[in-house]
Amino acid sequence: MEKKLTILAVDDDFINLKLISSMLKKNSQVGQIFEAINGLDALNKLQEVDGINLVLLDIKMPVMDGIEFLRNLQSMPNMKKMPVIVLTTDETRKSEAFEHGAFDFLVKPIRENDLNTKIAKISDLL
Repeated sequence: MEKKLTILAVDDDFINLKLISSMLKKNSQVGQIFEAINGLDALNKLQEVDGINLVLLDIKMPVMDGIEFLRNLQSMPNMKKMPVIVLTTDETRKSEAFEHGAFDFLVKPIRENDLNTKIAKISDLL
C-alpha cells in the first residue's frame, strides 16, 4: 500500500484554508491534513507533529509571512528538505520563494487538478 501524505496547509484566510483542506480531502494520496494560520503557527506545528511530508504555504500573512517561514525552515537541519508549495496571488514573489527553498508554486485561485498534479509529483519523490 502506498504511503499517504501528511500535509500542513498554511493560510491566514479561513475560507482559503477550508477550500484547500476540502480539495486535499478528495485526494486519495492525502492522509492527514493539518492547518496553520501563519508562518509561526506552521513552524510550531512542524515541531509538534511528526511525519508532515508537505507544506502548502501562503505568502502574505500576518505575524510571519511565507518567505520568513521558508527562511526559518532552511535554518532547521531536519526540515531543510521539506517540500513547500507556495500558494499566492502575487507572482512577483515567485523567485524569492524559490531562493528560500520552495519546491513549487501555485497561483491563487487554486484549481483542484493543478493542486493534485503538484501533490502527485511530491508523492513520487517520497
